[in-house]
Amino acid sequence: MKNSVFFNFLFLLLSKHKSKHLAIFIISILIVFLTSSILFLKNSLQKEVNSTLENQSDFIIQKINSGKIENIPTLWIDDFSSINGVKQIQQRVYGYYYFMPENIYFTIVGVDLFEENINKNIKELLNILNISEFLETNSMIIGNGVKKIFDKYHYFDFYDFKLQNNNLETIKIFKDLPKEANIVANDLIIMDINLAKKILNINEDEATDIILNVPNNLERQNVKEQILLKHSNIRVLQKDELKKMYENMFNYKGGIFLILFIVVLFTFILILYQRYSMISSTDKREIGILKAVGWSIKDIIKLKIMENFIVGFMAFIIGVILAYIFIFILNAPILKNIFIGFSNIQNDFIISSNIEISSLITLFLFFMIPFLSAILIPVWKVAIIDSTKSMK
Repeated sequence: MKNSVFFNFLFLLLSKHKSKHLAIFIISILIVFLTSSILFLKNSLQKEVNSTLENQSDFIIQKINSGKIENIPTLWIDDFSSINGVKQIQQRVYGYYYFMPENIYFTIVGVDLFEENINKNIKELLNILNISEFLETNSMIIGNGVKKIFDKYHYFDFYDFKLQNNNLETIKIFKDLPKEANIVANDLIIMDINLAKKILNINEDEATDIILNVPNNLERQNVKEQILLKHSNIRVLQKDELKKMYENMFNYKGGIFLILFIVVLFTFILILYQRYSMISSTDKREIGILKAVGWSIKDIIKLKIMENFIVGFMAFIIGVILAYIFIFILNAPILKNIFIGFSNIQNDFIISSNIEISSLITLFLFFMIPFLSAILIPVWKVAIIDSTKSMK
């Protein structure tokens, strides 16, 4: 049989059966759309988080007392810097400031602007900064979410922070960060490290934690053990451990949706199988005529598989395109909050495009193979019936 005749008949059959395929086509689009949306969002957020963690220091040292994190003495920096292999050790200051009118918290980060080893993420955010102008007065840089709240309460130029002793510290709003930085800086307030200590009620000779790098991968485990021997009441967090923790979190949330996808898909396949098992007399007559004019069982099965493959393939392509629009153009309303959690400040961060071809291929195979398998067996059962019986 010539291919041109086969494909001409195939497209005529699709046109004739379009109403029969419509419900299956729409359900298939919805399944692919939801699953692709979850894959796109998970991969994009995971990439952003990994990129952020990659710029973090290799080790974070915290002081622990009765299971609670306490401020760590900056004198300990000298203790840890004496360990062989340790580089770029420094104090870190951050904490939460309660904003009573909205019942929310801002994240305050103190930065030593003259420190060469500032975190790369912070350094990128500070590229807009004129340091001399910034240090002329007590100033701060605020995230997009903080700016919206300050604007709501008419704090356009400055804000008065309430200190532990009930005094007020007036700080100028120097700049606000672009919306593109929202995923890491939406609720962020960046200021000089000494000013941050004052607002967060941290003593001058203390810090929130101490961070350091160990350039040689092979030395890291040994360095970690030596750090733990220096003081008994400390906890050491390694960058690799944080990466695994976030990866497990994303895999857990993605896994829940994957299980739902499998349940929905197999329910759909069972419905599809039942639908094609009850082949109408018109379909039987159609197959009988094809056999009578010389079509083999192989040709009939090929025709039906190709007919439904085109329906499934078009549904897959449309579902993926709709998912791309929903995630990367409409910015995944509602769905993104399921992954990042509902933070105390609404975060309208922009999702950067990140599509893994391997994930799409896996999704295509997971969708298409059961889809076609559910059709193959019923069609084969009818195709092997004698043509005279099929046309009765």
